[in-house]
Amino acid sequence: MTTVHESATAADLLVWPASTAEPAPGGLAVGGVPLAEVADRFGTPVYVLDEAEVRDRCRTYRDAFPDAEVLYAAKAFLCRAMAHWMDEEGLGLDVCSAGELELAVTTGFPPERIVLHGNAKSPRDLDTALRLGVGRIVIDSPAEIARLAAAVGPDGHQKVMVRVVPGVSAGGHEKIRTGTDDQKFGLSISDGHAQHAIARILDQPQLELTGLHCHLGSQIVGVKPYLVAVRRMVGLMARLREQHGLVLPELDLGGGHGIAYRPGEAALDLTALARKVRAELAGSCVAAGLPVPRLIIEPGRAIAGPAGIAVYRVLSVKHTGGHVFVAVDGGMSDNPRPALYGVRYAPRLIGRPSTADRARVTVVGRHCEAGDVLAADAELPADTRPGDLLAVPVAGAYHLSMASGYNLVGRPPVVAVHDGHARLLVRRETLEDLRSRDVGL
Repeated sequence: MTTVHESATAADLLVWPASTAEPAPGGLAVGGVPLAEVADRFGTPVYVLDEAEVRDRCRTYRDAFPDAEVLYAAKAFLCRAMAHWMDEEGLGLDVCSAGELELAVTTGFPPERIVLHGNAKSPRDLDTALRLGVGRIVIDSPAEIARLAAAVGPDGHQKVMVRVVPGVSAGGHEKIRTGTDDQKFGLSISDGHAQHAIARILDQPQLELTGLHCHLGSQIVGVKPYLVAVRRMVGLMARLREQHGLVLPELDLGGGHGIAYRPGEAALDLTALARKVRAELAGSCVAAGLPVPRLIIEPGRAIAGPAGIAVYRVLSVKHTGGHVFVAVDGGMSDNPRPALYGVRYAPRLIGRPSTADRARVTVVGRHCEAGDVLAADAELPADTRPGDLLAVPVAGAYHLSMASGYNLVGRPPVVAVHDGHARLLVRRETLEDLRSRDVGL
């Protein structure tokens, strides 16, 4: 078996899981399982998750940040198996809803290693968090303080953090930048709302403030924004000590670590991030006369994204108006990211060899929407035809977690591959599933 890194197409496959191999020309295998076999066995569209890649990325984070608490951001993609893998690899969980929280805890994940956040937590979210004994709740608005204190009760106790807006603009798209004052998350340092909320929390004896939280955005590929955030957060911690005699033991820098979706794209250097953030945190704390708080980070996309592959079957190839449209049996209902953020992918023909020249095409989905484009300006063999299989790498994050029921086509299954075996993690959503929710006439 020839690994893809030794094949003639190695440059095209740099963003694929490390286990990817090419046992025959055009026949890619991941985790020792040919993707064409997965498609035949489970149908298409199908999402393939490389268990070893997920686990290796967890270990890379733990090695890079040995003294930090690493929380997997479940919003990227969560299922029972993923929660189980995170538990076994020693990561905590960052969840945004009662649904994510209950799925994790009913799988056996320790609730004390879970952090709940979100800009608009419902009463059910808070009640579920308290009932299950979640480790920390991140307060995102002043209204949550009294609401949470009342829910905890005078004799209760809950650890909390405050999400702070540090005034740092970073991220791959304006819709995924969350570190500035002009978006919905957190409490601003610059206008004093963060400080005011902290003072209110300190007046609630049943709430224990353990630290500050910030999240700058998503798809950040440079280290500098994190260093600026560290300095500003430590500055706020120093002011809190002066005003309240408060020394906070934790600092959560969130996630947003950028990954490459196509060969040649930039990705965040995790080793550099860990080294420079630790140095900046230590230096800033020394300058402020503060003990160094325990660092918390929340990678999601950087763990799940590169471990996933979406496999589609070509339904039609249309030449019109000087364009070539390759339509597949999935689309924006299982991957809304191109429509939302204009992201670009590098799909690949799999399942058969082709010696044809490459042609520039637009890979589109099956939905009744002009914006249902999975890959604009993609390069595929000119002989791509109906019945062929296309695989889209880096599909493990924010695909199925953001999937919809558009056109009632049903969401694809998730299949794990590991050591030559494939097993179903999440079954395909069927027409009966969709009908069963429709209870009235």
